[in-house]
Amino acid sequence: MGGIERKDYKFLKRDYLLRNMVENKNNMGGADMAHGENVNDFGLVSIIMLSKNHAQYVGESVRSVIAQTYTNWELLFLDDNSKDNSITLMMDLKDEARIKNEDGIVADRIKVSKTVSDRGSVINRNSSLKESRGRWIAFLNVGDVWAPDKLERQIRFMKENGYAFSYHQYRLMDSDSKDRGFLISGKTRVTHSDMVKCCWPGYLTVMYDAAKIGKVKERSSWTNDYALWLCISDKTDLYLLPESLATIRTKWNKLGNILLTNNTKWRYDAYRMEEDLGRFTSFFYTIRNGWYGIVKWLNYVKKDNK
Repeated sequence: MGGIERKDYKFLKRDYLLRNMVENKNNMGGADMAHGENVNDFGLVSIIMLSKNHAQYVGESVRSVIAQTYTNWELLFLDDNSKDNSITLMMDLKDEARIKNEDGIVADRIKVSKTVSDRGSVINRNSSLKESRGRWIAFLNVGDVWAPDKLERQIRFMKENGYAFSYHQYRLMDSDSKDRGFLISGKTRVTHSDMVKCCWPGYLTVMYDAAKIGKVKERSSWTNDYALWLCISDKTDLYLLPESLATIRTKWNKLGNILLTNNTKWRYDAYRMEEDLGRFTSFFYTIRNGWYGIVKWLNYVKKDNK
């Protein structure tokens, strides 16, 4: 399958726990834990994972979820009519992710579905959201990976500060899982006005509290996740957890190419359909979005050969 194998995540999680046990107790709410609070009591996390013909990365991405120190999660895996063996691999991973609940009953944490025709990411994301049961909604695409402590740290960050919408820093890797040496950050607080100017969060970094703002669906099937962030930021501000807790797989490593991933047509459609703006205003905002993308690159993207 390539990438990080099952045994690698097992040791990665073990080493993380040993290395961070004392730090987490002191800095991440150790006082509360000492009084009997279990971090997994913060609520169920519903993780939406979409895939299309990416079987070679399924294991690496899903095992980064299975390795989470926060274990109270469900993974909603939806395959968009892939022609590869993604579903076969997912059924094995579904077995791997099973755990015993408090009553000693073995419970599934992964739900696997496949469409019978190509539907696209927006329809599939809305469909998965409808099936979700969790308070916390998070997103991860096949090909990308989370750090083992991503859920735990992000939920603590939101709980301790009363935030309903958050994101965090992330890194870039190539198709062979080699780090590209870029650390992507962002503004500490992103208002709706800020989000209209620029798409700040990386898809795999976002989490929101559905108990506070409800389940947020995208209205048009012709946009991408930027439209979703616009809709959520209209309800509540977005806050940055300044820690790198995920890595996105990308072919790009130069300024121009990274900016091109902010697909121009998707931006325009988001302004037209989510913000209900006219054609001229949407065109102007799309051009402005490209400028702010350059500003974001210059101020929040750091070359970091860790």
